[in-house]
Amino acid sequence: MGLFELKGYPGLLALSVALAIATSYCGPPADEAKAPAQTPRGAGVLVSVKTIQFEKFEHFFLANGSVEAVTEAYISPEINGQIKQIHVEEGDVVPVGTILLTLNSSIIESSMAEVETSLQLATTIYEKRKGLWEKKIGSEVQFLEAKNNKESLENKLKTLKAQLAMSRIRAPIEGIVDQLPLKEGELAAPGQMAVHMICLDNVYVNADISEAYVARITKGDPVVVSFPAYPELEIATAVHYVGNVIKEENRTFKVQLLLDNRDQRLKPNMIAVIRLKDLSVERALIVPSIIIKNDIKGSYLYVMGEDDGAPVAVKTYVTPGMSEGSLTMVREGLAPGQQVIVEGYNLVKNGMKIRMKKNGSATG
Repeated sequence: MGLFELKGYPGLLALSVALAIATSYCGPPADEAKAPAQTPRGAGVLVSVKTIQFEKFEHFFLANGSVEAVTEAYISPEINGQIKQIHVEEGDVVPVGTILLTLNSSIIESSMAEVETSLQLATTIYEKRKGLWEKKIGSEVQFLEAKNNKESLENKLKTLKAQLAMSRIRAPIEGIVDQLPLKEGELAAPGQMAVHMICLDNVYVNADISEAYVARITKGDPVVVSFPAYPELEIATAVHYVGNVIKEENRTFKVQLLLDNRDQRLKPNMIAVIRLKDLSVERALIVPSIIIKNDIKGSYLYVMGEDDGAPVAVKTYVTPGMSEGSLTMVREGLAPGQQVIVEGYNLVKNGMKIRMKKNGSATG
């Protein structure tokens, strides 16, 4: 049936015309289709290389520590007594010898008055006995008794004066009155803290370090210490003290730093982070850590070699050492002067031709 026979079927006629038009515009013949682009002969993967030479390599590790005041005093009285008066307030800065607290000393003062009266009489009797004895009047025993009584009362008075001095609690250091846990009228006793004083001009930073590092850290080693409370603050200093005992409970030893803290920003028990150097190699071969890969045989990277005069990637197995930041020291497998592929290393395989970047362009 031809097209002229579809006059009664307008829908079929339109469909036939559309199919004919679509068939006539299917595109050019297959042999005229554009062939896929071919890689130019002799081209290779575009890479960047680094010529390795001996460099200084340093490795650091971090340790947590805490701040401790160099000068600090927990003050308690030497005798029992009721607190009569508190002479300072928390936060006061006081010099050495300042009276901080006064204890009730009425009993001691009464005893002193009694002893002083007795001492006056004993002194008078002694002087008279002495004069008589010098004139050979009276017995020696009477003279010695008078002398002993006088000296005994003198010693007793001296003891009472010392006790009276103990009733006045003085500052043993120059610093800040940090705590006054007791109040006027309360009882103070030996061994019980009555005043806490602290001087923040100098502070220690103490850290417990694993015994694995005991042979690598010595007094005077340079360190950098930072504080999470002050993200912008970093202080370069040196190791002040290295402990001589390994703690049994955690197998660590003490490392201590001494810091100047005249601005008093650092407070006792504040957390510190110490950056210590545990390795320094003057002549080391260093590569970016990211270019080192691993397979069943070990660690490897790619260096630039030649094949028939053309640059190729050569898979080279290495023995990596310690890493610091984004760099790794290579202990074995490389030699000075070799060119290590540092860009494009993920795109190459052993023996693959490469092109090197030069001033932002590729050279074949």
